[in-house]
Amino acid sequence: MAPFTPPTLADYPIQGIDISHHQGVIDWHVVARQPNVRFAIMKATEGGDHRDTLFAENWKAAKEAGIVRGAYHFFTFCRPGREQARNVMTTVPVEVDTLPLVIDLEFTGNCGKVPTLDELSTEINAFFDELNGTYPGRPIFYLNQQFFDQYLKGNKARFPDHYLWLRSIAQEPRQNDCRDWTIWQYADNGRLEGIQGMVDLNVLCLSQTGFADLFPAIARN
Repeated sequence: MAPFTPPTLADYPIQGIDISHHQGVIDWHVVARQPNVRFAIMKATEGGDHRDTLFAENWKAAKEAGIVRGAYHFFTFCRPGREQARNVMTTVPVEVDTLPLVIDLEFTGNCGKVPTLDELSTEINAFFDELNGTYPGRPIFYLNQQFFDQYLKGNKARFPDHYLWLRSIAQEPRQNDCRDWTIWQYADNGRLEGIQGMVDLNVLCLSQTGFADLFPAIARN
């Protein structure tokens, strides 16, 4: 296998990170000075009652530093979708100039249940029915290729219309370049000034997103 070369700023001028309380206290002004951090997607909630202990602090501080923000909810397969949506609505502010709400879909760190396609689509649809447009625009689904193949491939109509955020560490996503995905998480061991320890690194595809206007100062060369 050929050595992996991380995406360059020339190819993907809008890059960013995703974080949670695991990154500890972040110096957002130091982070914002780095050219590969134009957006930050931060954990807000998990399941029906868990809230990230640093979400409110990160949400406020990242905005003050001039970083475009997004919030994500870790969707558990062992709690009703509507209950999880209510947790999100009591935690994530509705603000302009933010990325769409992200729903994190993965088995890692989840409960032991492996839902059927019917169960998963029913609860995800219930989740967004309960949100009832609170967070405008198409949501973002975060998942890896295995999860996509198991549930979403060929079943797009069974889920709410969404953007794809693909986790594909150290290799190009199997989707057709970046016309079929919006965000690519390419590393989980990044190092940045202002953050102690490792952090996830991402790039944004500009070719088909509906929110590139959030980054007017950055244009493709």
